[in-house]
Amino acid sequence: MLRKETSRSYHEFNDEEELQTPDFYQDNDSANGGPEEPEESIASVLPEEDMVNSNPFTLFNKACLKNVFTVLLLFIYLVLTAVAVFLAYQTITDFMEKLSHPVMSVTYKEVDAFSPPGIALYPGSAQLLSCKHHYHAHIPPLVTPGKPQPGDCVMEEVTYTGPYTNHTVKQALVVSGPTDVRNRELIFLQFSQNETEEDFSAITYMLFDKYNDLSGSVDKSGFMQDCERNYSMVTFSGGFRTWVKMSLVKTSGKKNESMEFRQESSVVKYNDKRPVSEQKAIQLFFVVFEWRDPFVQEVRDIVTANPWNTVAILCGVFMALFKAANFASFSVKWVIKIRKRHLRNRNREPTTSSQRYVVTNTDINRIEE
Repeated sequence: MLRKETSRSYHEFNDEEELQTPDFYQDNDSANGGPEEPEESIASVLPEEDMVNSNPFTLFNKACLKNVFTVLLLFIYLVLTAVAVFLAYQTITDFMEKLSHPVMSVTYKEVDAFSPPGIALYPGSAQLLSCKHHYHAHIPPLVTPGKPQPGDCVMEEVTYTGPYTNHTVKQALVVSGPTDVRNRELIFLQFSQNETEEDFSAITYMLFDKYNDLSGSVDKSGFMQDCERNYSMVTFSGGFRTWVKMSLVKTSGKKNESMEFRQESSVVKYNDKRPVSEQKAIQLFFVVFEWRDPFVQEVRDIVTANPWNTVAILCGVFMALFKAANFASFSVKWVIKIRKRHLRNRNREPTTSSQRYVVTNTDINRIEE
């Protein structure tokens, strides 16, 4: 009887326990909001980011990498800024250097004919025997050397006071020079001079730009004084034939223009066939003037500095600096943001740990019950 009652009571106890078990869990589920509430509460307390980055070593490594990368970017920005500043300084320096030191440019302009230059001769005690135009660089043989001969040159005598000495009176014989460079026109002049007590026998001459300027000038003495100030004088000796080849150089400066003659001279000894007594008494001078080539040389000062190129380079430099400044500002803001996030995560770690501990104890108590 006892065994039956015992078995019966045990059976009833098991049945009651089986019947109470669903109610217990049902009561717990209804009291705690269902079986999924602990996980949801944990998820609500712990954000996904905190769950992933809950390891402090991982957070520290990521923060270090981000800081190192940011410092590296800032260093690159500083290097690029220094290069941009140096490039801007070098560009401005080169522009100022080229602006203050222009480059000489030489061009050649071809012409069919030159305007007649002025040939001012200072014979002194010498006498002009002949002055003739010839073509094709050919001079016929002399017929009666030492004797006056007819000529076809346009000339004019001018008397003026020297520009450097007020008491020196000069007398110049100004001849109109050759013009037809294509046919190689030349002027051949002969002078004779009696015995002189000077150690050297020579005649001085001067070339200036245009003979027409002299013929059309009102103050011819003043014109010749100005020519003597601006042009150089050259001499040719007696007993020789001096062949002068002229070339015209036009120089353009910042404020004015000037004309200059460049000369190439060749000297040939004259074989005098006159009697010896006449050779000693009268000395002969021969000179030829001819254009060297049909080109006018133009010399100009050119500033190679291009302001537009300089402005374009500076605009590019300033644009690069502006972009770099924006990048630096963004990098600094990024560093501050990362720092704040790191501090926020570190301050949140104790609360997260306590919350996790409470949830774990609750689960343990429920399991034990």
